[in-house]
Amino acid sequence: MRHKLFYPFFAILLAAFSIGAEKPYTLNVVTDRQDALYHVNETVSFVISLQQDKETVTAGEVAYVLTNDGEDEIAKGTLPLSADSARVTGTLDKPGFLRCEAQFITPDGKKVSALGGAGIDPLLIKPSLPPPDDFDAFWEGKKAALAEVPMNARLTPVATSTENIECFDLQLDCLGGAPVSGYFARPKGATAKSLPALLTVHGAGVRSANKPERYAARGLLALDINAHGIPNGQSEAYYDELAAGRLKDYRYQGRENRETYYFLGMYLRLIRAMAFLTAQPEWNGTELIVCGSSQGGGQAIVAAGLDTRVTAFAANVPAMCDHTGRVNGWPRLVPHDDTGKPDPQITETARYFDAMNFATRTKADAVVSVGFIDNTCRPTTVYAAYNNLQGKKRIINEPRMTHTTWPSFTKAQDALIAAHLPVTATTPDVVHVSGVWNGTPPSNCPAWKGLAEQARHIASTVFGCEHQKI
Repeated sequence: MRHKLFYPFFAILLAAFSIGAEKPYTLNVVTDRQDALYHVNETVSFVISLQQDKETVTAGEVAYVLTNDGEDEIAKGTLPLSADSARVTGTLDKPGFLRCEAQFITPDGKKVSALGGAGIDPLLIKPSLPPPDDFDAFWEGKKAALAEVPMNARLTPVATSTENIECFDLQLDCLGGAPVSGYFARPKGATAKSLPALLTVHGAGVRSANKPERYAARGLLALDINAHGIPNGQSEAYYDELAAGRLKDYRYQGRENRETYYFLGMYLRLIRAMAFLTAQPEWNGTELIVCGSSQGGGQAIVAAGLDTRVTAFAANVPAMCDHTGRVNGWPRLVPHDDTGKPDPQITETARYFDAMNFATRTKADAVVSVGFIDNTCRPTTVYAAYNNLQGKKRIINEPRMTHTTWPSFTKAQDALIAAHLPVTATTPDVVHVSGVWNGTPPSNCPAWKGLAEQARHIASTVFGCEHQKI
């Protein structure tokens, strides 16, 4: 019996080995500049190379398409592969992003694709439309209406794995069809007016909030909220059912009117979450930080624009930017007809929810990241929002990054938070770090000078150079 089972199994192994015997292909598209930054009407050279099992392939041809950041086609064709690699050149006559998509067909008919991107004077990219004339009045009205609704905070203690931290499931009454729902964490025994506050917000999808223990352990009042005001800590099946049911395509729900669009409730929950944090007796009355990626990155910009108390935010590959542009960001809110004309009614709604328009209303310190080959949150849209920011700001350009999070952003976000943390010694003396120094270093702390220099370095690293990578 053992032999009868063995031989079929061995045959399966041989078949699998045979199927996988063909060595994989890797296609690469890079610019002739490491930073992939150019000027308007300057020639961009994309270098296309093909490897098979890390060996350069010089036979065959590769197809390419040049576009305006994945939208309007500029040029296309085929090129023979060579030992020197294939090269495609192109230009843009206005600020934006030039993109090269390459494709190779393997001998057995499989498609291998790659993207390359180049920024063309991205700091000169302008918004596609200005904010509506009553933009501020609309949101001030919403904030006033929300202020009339009691928070009715419900804090239920939950388990924490971090010593000296207490954590709660938090529910807050809100307008917009759902409560604020998240996890709130704080250091045990914190004194009044001693801690900065941090709000973390979520990318697209349907999921529970996360326990922000690591931030509370760093000395923050930390709140993480889910995007939809739904219960936390439920089964995966629970969230899957919501995603397939009432929250399916939530990003488009009610988009015909600013009063019914789904993101109205999401933005109101941001306002309420920040109001809760700043109402805590431990809040120092100074630092309020917001962090997020993708949809969360867009929310971070929006939160800063809605509440002038936000002192810093970090937005990784932010969504919801420049909804009304020819190149527009997730969720591609505005549909277009067969002629390319945008829907006028939805366009008007979109203007009230565009992170780009909130960017002009904050002077908070900011760290933003952008992937030059991001198909979800196109770099053109990220820069349209970034260029509107009014405070100290830094953008992290990643020419080879898609829609993801790279270590460069994680490091920058942590540094941004650190630069806004108060540093407390064993004495009551406190030095506050936010790019400037206040207070007197305690004389009984020999390590203080080194810590102070480190904090100064962090602040200068985050805000030192607009285009330098961390």
